[in-house]
Parts: sequence; C-alpha cells; structure tokens
Amino acid sequence: MGSNLIMPRVRRRKIRKIFIPNRGEISCRIIRAARELGYATVAAYSDADAGSLPVRMANEVVHIGPADPQKSYLNQELLVKTAKRMKCNAIHPGYGFLAENPEFAERCEKSGLIFIGPTPKNIRDMGDKTVAKKLAIEAEIPVIPGSPEPLESAEQARELAGSIGYPAILKAAHGGGGRGMRIIENPEDIESRFDSCKQESLSSFGSDAIFLEKYLDDPRHIEVQILADGFGNVIHLGERDCTIQRRHQKLIEEAPSPALTPKLRAAMGEAACRLARKVDYLNAGTVEFLLDRDGNYFFMEMNTRIQVEHPVTEMITGIDLIKRQIAIAQGASLDINQEDLTFTGHCIECRINAEDPSRDFLPTPGRIEQIIFPLGPGVRVDTAAFSGSSIPREYDSLIAKVIAHADTRTEAISRMRRALLELKIGGVRSTANFHYAIMTDPVFGSGVYGTSYVDENMDRLNRREFANPEVAAIAVAVEAFYRTRHRLPADRLKPVRPKGSWKQSGRPRPE
Repeated sequence: MGSNLIMPRVRRRKIRKIFIPNRGEISCRIIRAARELGYATVAAYSDADAGSLPVRMANEVVHIGPADPQKSYLNQELLVKTAKRMKCNAIHPGYGFLAENPEFAERCEKSGLIFIGPTPKNIRDMGDKTVAKKLAIEAEIPVIPGSPEPLESAEQARELAGSIGYPAILKAAHGGGGRGMRIIENPEDIESRFDSCKQESLSSFGSDAIFLEKYLDDPRHIEVQILADGFGNVIHLGERDCTIQRRHQKLIEEAPSPALTPKLRAAMGEAACRLARKVDYLNAGTVEFLLDRDGNYFFMEMNTRIQVEHPVTEMITGIDLIKRQIAIAQGASLDINQEDLTFTGHCIECRINAEDPSRDFLPTPGRIEQIIFPLGPGVRVDTAAFSGSSIPREYDSLIAKVIAHADTRTEAISRMRRALLELKIGGVRSTANFHYAIMTDPVFGSGVYGTSYVDENMDRLNRREFANPEVAAIAVAVEAFYRTRHRLPADRLKPVRPKGSWKQSGRPRPE
C-alpha cells in the first residue's frame, strides 16, 4: 500500500529531535515512542512542572515560563523560538493546549519545523463545526438537523428551533471539551442562553460564533480513529465508545462499542474514511458521531489530534498511534491496508482524575503522598504521576489512565475492577472508587445506556462507591499501614481527616 509512484503531499523529511510543548502523561507517551524510534526529545516545562516525570524522562529539558498557560504552554512565539534554539526540527503538540490551533501549526511549518499532526487547513476546516458539518454533508454523511451557518441573532435561533423542534442545543462553532453548549427546552430559554453561549464561546475559544442543532435524547457517543498518509491512503482503526461522561467530559472509553452491530460498525468506519478523503486529511484524527436509540448515526465533529483515549485503540489493534504519527509526518506511507487490520479482544479505559465525585467532581489539586499502580496481565497505565508529584491547580486534573484489555467485555470489566482495587492514591481525592462503582453496576454491565447515564445514576453510584466490602477491607489495611509508618495515634485518624488519609484520597473507609 502507498505506492511511491504517487506524488506525495508531504515531502520526505528526516526527524532529528522532537520538541514537546506539553505536559503530563501525553508528554511521557510521546517521549517513550520517540525513544523506541531512536529520536531525541526536548520536554518543555513551566514553573509548576519543574519536577515532573516528563522532565525526568526527556533527553533535554527547557523552561518556558510561569504556570499560567498563556505565558508558557500557549505562548506560540515563545514555543517556536525555543524549539529552534534547542535545535529541534519537529514538534509533537500532543493533545490540549495548541494541538488544534491552525495558527500554531502554520507558524511551525513556516519556521521549518515538522508539525507532527494534520495540516493547518485540516485543523482550521474541521475546527469550525459549521464548516465541518458542510463538508460532512458533501461527503454524504448524516448530520444532525440544525443551522448550516453561525447564528446572527436569538430570533434566528428561535425560528430554527421552532422548525426542527425542541429540545435543541446551542454550540460554539469553534468549541470543544463540553464548553460553549446550552440546551434549549422551550422558546423562553432562548434569549438568555443565546447570550450566555456567545459569551462563553468568546471567552473560551476567541470567537462568539455559535450554531443550533436538534438535541438528541440520551444518545451514544461513538468515535472512529483514522490514519491518513500523504499518498491518499486512509484507514480506520475501529471505534471507541465514549458514552460514559459527565458535563460532556469523558470518564470511560471502550472498544469495541457494545451498541454497534457489524453492519453499523462497517458503515460508520467507511463514513469516517470518506470524510477524511473529502478534506484531504493527513495524519491521525478522530471522527465523532452520535448514535440515537433507533440505530441512526450522525456526524458531530472531527478532532484533529491524538485523543486522550488512544490507548484503547492501540490495545485492540496492536498499532502504536504515536509512532504512526511520527512516520507520516516524515513522509512515510501507510504500510497496512484496511482489510489487513485485525481487532483483538475488548478494552476499557478509566480516566482517574483528582476530583471529588460527591461534590460534583470538584477538582482536588495537591501533592500525591503515595501512589501504587496496578500491574498484571492485560493492564496498562499511562501516567505522569508518582509518589511526591503534584496535580497543579493551573492544569487539568488527570492523574492516570488505567487500561484493561481482555478477550471479552465481561472479562475486561472484571480485569478493570481488579486493577482499580490495586490502584492506591494517597494525598488527593480521586475518582478511582467512582470508576469502580461503575464497573460493578449492572446497568453498565448490560451495555445499554446513553450519555445521561452518570447524571441519572449519580446518587446511586456515589452510594455504591463506599459500599463495597472488599474495597473497604483493603482501605482499612492500607490505613493501618499508613498509621504505623507515620506513628499516628488511632484516635487521630477517626475524628480528624489528616492529609494523606484514605478518605481524602478517595478510598472508602468504614466509620
């Protein structure tokens, strides 16, 4: 595949050293892939990340400023100049920060740096949801009924909502991550929510362009991973089911989706490839769909970067997506055909965050006093955390991604339960037990649910989090060890919750 007789869109360029203007686990992930390929890396770090794991892992490191992202990880001019100063000739942006910023990708290319990702045009076109929707329609992919252009006024939104029916949803045209969205239940909601949506869109994404769509009631969230080279070859690597989420933020991802039939899976995979060909896509990307209760799928958006949940795809395909990104950026062609791909087993990923589920997932930044990761067959952990490291309040609250792979979904769930029992986090409250509660929930086990699963079951899941006797027994043993090690009196641990106690860190403890 990928005949060299075809004129490539990307000239062959040899990477020598990769600059990583990011932080946390994705920086570690890029460093590992680069090291296996024999490439040197330079990790950027802010004041808040001076002692971080990427800083300890990279071949070279460089300080880029204060913790404020605007003065460090989002400072485009500084990052490009730093990459050149460190004699790097390639940049891998990871995810978040500037990964989907077309101006940054363009600035890198103009400076002679190989941008390990899509083209600036790919990022610009697919980053504008109204443009992406038009392109999906041209590629004959079903889209959710709504406005083809950004809305000019609340009155225009009212007229459109009346024609497509309530409920409807307002979305930021350049949005993502669940921000810039407002559900409209009736005409009385439009005026206030139109204005607040525009304001949030402007403050979060630098544009107040918003559009309106029909709101689908409790759909599934399905995304398809694609790879595209500079020779016109496009393949999909199956789907990931990202339905378990709260406030549009993903909590659990799995592959394959328990909701798809083989026929539907093939149709959605082909649709994702068709869109990638339509936009002349390059490198890795993810086409996201919503699936309604009747089995109809609709294009939602395309993410022009590596996804947080990419390990799920790697585990069922055996393909290293970061290595493929690097190869494509150097002008290599895909060396695998769609029909050659095989999918093995079932994989589940839990995003363990420093958050308190009982307080509406309030972030709980702080120092990780102790952390013990699960091991054993079929378990993978992607993280930048270690005992003594910190979760800074300036950035996202991700502690680790725990990934379990097994032959079947039932076995993968069982393996994830075991992994979560082995995971120990002291010093910060985490979502580990909330994830365990989901893994033991019959509704999740059935595979039949929608995106409202967490909201509808929140109270029950929070009760379940502290009800498992096996977890409680482990918590008692760990707390006893902690008390002995630190010579704390027993009465101090019961009425008072000191830092590092398992109540604060999210481990259930009987009263």
